[in-house]
Amino acid sequence: MALHTWLIYLGAVIGLALTPGPNGLLALSHGALYGHRRTLWTVSGGVLGFVLLMALSMFGLAALLLASVDALILLKWLGGAYLIWLGVQLWRAPPLHLTALAPAVARPAPLLFRQGLLAAVSNPKVILFYAAFLPQFLDPAADLWLQFAVMALTFALVEGLVEYALARMAQRIRPWLERSGKFFNRGCGGLFTAMGLALPLTR
Repeated sequence: MALHTWLIYLGAVIGLALTPGPNGLLALSHGALYGHRRTLWTVSGGVLGFVLLMALSMFGLAALLLASVDALILLKWLGGAYLIWLGVQLWRAPPLHLTALAPAVARPAPLLFRQGLLAAVSNPKVILFYAAFLPQFLDPAADLWLQFAVMALTFALVEGLVEYALARMAQRIRPWLERSGKFFNRGCGGLFTAMGLALPLTR
């Protein structure tokens, strides 16, 4: 993967990780309930789930590339349209409302890990999102699995760091999300829309 492509991908992944989602909210709530150290298990499970879904998407993309490179170009444009649609939906979404949480009895680490994993893999929209998102950065002439390794590692590090930061700041960030959530959603929605417009045109 070319450096400039990776830098664009890194920026897109950071924006994606900052967008409210089930795993981010789970890390936020577990951080408030059990503390940020135990929530590392939740975060690890979620990151593993996302990487597995990325691998599943890439298997399909590999088969598509073997069939036709032109199909990948079509998928880039369809994926761009889907990202724009997601951006519009997020722009219109209401702000988050999170109930204040009191500290709870710590749960076993394997249970927290499983909850994070299931939160990631049980969302079918994630596979659809990856099918739209990943082709924007693929080079059909390069090693597909090396590109996957770079993409997966980058995503895992960024997503893991963001979720852990949410867990650490759980008590302080909750009121801010409720107060400024509408503007936050619009910022993230605008980012998705911009990606959907720009990424299919990148080379």
